[in-house]
Amino acid sequence: MKRYRNLLKFSLAVVGLLLAGSAAKADTLTFTLDQAFQSGPSDLFVFTGTIAYTNTDSLNDGGLTEYLNADSFSVDVPATLDDSSFLLNAPLFMNPGDSFSGVIFTVTTPPYMDGLPNFYTGSFSIVGGNSSLDDTDVLATENFDIQVTPEPPSWELLAMALLGLLGVIGWKSYCRQALAA
Repeated sequence: MKRYRNLLKFSLAVVGLLLAGSAAKADTLTFTLDQAFQSGPSDLFVFTGTIAYTNTDSLNDGGLTEYLNADSFSVDVPATLDDSSFLLNAPLFMNPGDSFSGVIFTVTTPPYMDGLPNFYTGSFSIVGGNSSLDDTDVLATENFDIQVTPEPPSWELLAMALLGLLGVIGWKSYCRQALAA
């Protein structure tokens, strides 16, 4: 009988501990980059986007205010990511229905180099939660890709400009001859 009583106490203790634990929830924001894939000869790529705390998102945590306390990112080496645009311009918190659009971050890459992949991938996460001290919950993540392309040499650009100029002069000459005929 005593054995059953101890088993009952143990079972109740386990159930109590399970019920006392905090419920898991998903803090979410809707985060989209305007152009998640960028390419070009530039060594500086600017990523703009929108962060929104929609009414649908707010259902996950009862419509509480979401604090955007920090960010976390990764990018392939040797590219570097500057998140100061997010830290300085994004709101500190969002209420249901709020949104922010603007520059989120910039990525600096080395110039195009023959024989190297010149392709960089990364991700950017917004970290926060339901208090201004919460910096462990990932609220949203967006992946991005960058393809660095070669810049045309200056002699090619000059040749293209001269061909264009010759084409315009030739076209005018053709039009004059057609009108004279």
